[in-house]
Amino acid sequence: MQERSAPDSAVVVRGGARSTGERSIPLSLLRGARLTCPACGKGAMFRRYLKVADACPTCGEALHHHRADDAPPYFTIVIVGHVVVGLMLAVEMAYRPPLWLHAAIWLPLTVLLALLLLPPIKGALIGLQWALLMHGFDPSAEEEKIEPFDTGISNGRGR
Repeated sequence: MQERSAPDSAVVVRGGARSTGERSIPLSLLRGARLTCPACGKGAMFRRYLKVADACPTCGEALHHHRADDAPPYFTIVIVGHVVVGLMLAVEMAYRPPLWLHAAIWLPLTVLLALLLLPPIKGALIGLQWALLMHGFDPSAEEEKIEPFDTGISNGRGR
């Protein structure tokens, strides 16, 4: 087992894998895709179908500040579209089934694939954000504090 440390950091590299100090992107993606916490890999990331838990129940890692937004549906559409359209074209060229059979096969398959792929894709994207220290996952960054917004609008009485 090879062990070395960088001169100006506390990162220890064992056999090519990063240890304390840096977060492994492939491992975080895998843990997220398995719907587990990107930090420990044991706790559940989601408390419902697509609702991310505020924190990992096992290690306590805060997960509430992720910003997956529209990326998971976008990647899901791209993946499902390529799979379904490719299969549909192959079936059409080989068997020439009637349109009602195409609809009976491909519509349910499209919905099922989208529903099955959406949580792992969202989990992987949250794992990627965690590994890259994005959107509040950086423990050394200050917690973002939002001050109340003063519009300076008066009520017409000079206040």
